[in-house]
Amino acid sequence: MTRQLPYAAMKDIFARFHALDAEPKGELEHLNAYTLLVAVALSAQATDVGVNRATRALFQIADTPEKMLALGEEALIDHIKTIGLFRNKAKNVIKLSRILVEEYGGEVPSSRAALQSLPGVGRKTANVVLNMWFRQPSQAVDTHIFRLGNRSGIAPGKDETAVERAIEDNVPAEFQLHAHHWMILHGRYICVARKPKCGICPIRDLCLYEEKTE
Repeated sequence: MTRQLPYAAMKDIFARFHALDAEPKGELEHLNAYTLLVAVALSAQATDVGVNRATRALFQIADTPEKMLALGEEALIDHIKTIGLFRNKAKNVIKLSRILVEEYGGEVPSSRAALQSLPGVGRKTANVVLNMWFRQPSQAVDTHIFRLGNRSGIAPGKDETAVERAIEDNVPAEFQLHAHHWMILHGRYICVARKPKCGICPIRDLCLYEEKTE
């Protein structure tokens, strides 16, 4: 496993990310906490672009759990059938909407435990909602962050939970809020899986990855 980068390198890396994009945004379109929760839940094994395409019309008519329940499962399926696992996801969205109405007064809860108790909401989904809507420095580790963390030395770990903890433990506090956004975007567009774009990487001199030549 790649060693953990020292504090000085971590501070320099995230200062550079900040200089390039001081307020990085998530790419899932949403109108409020509820639509963000639904969008993130739908994004499992799907692209943000595909989810956005499916939810633009959906969220115009169902932007609260009450409206989603009124829409119903079959009509919801019609809106999201281009997304992978759409039938199971539709069931979960209806179930979580009912729970939000019955147990939370129609509001999205702001604790990780409460969020994770909802159908189809795992730790990563909960962390995205906590970070993007409630402005908590929670770290949602996806495949891009896992790859970047281990390849670069920013946050090495054997699994997603270990990488999440490494980010929390080693990224300077002033960069925690946006850390996972910077890492997702860098992993998605620069430090890609097969042929990382080291030639244009802004942190190449600090990264522990050694580009393999063919």
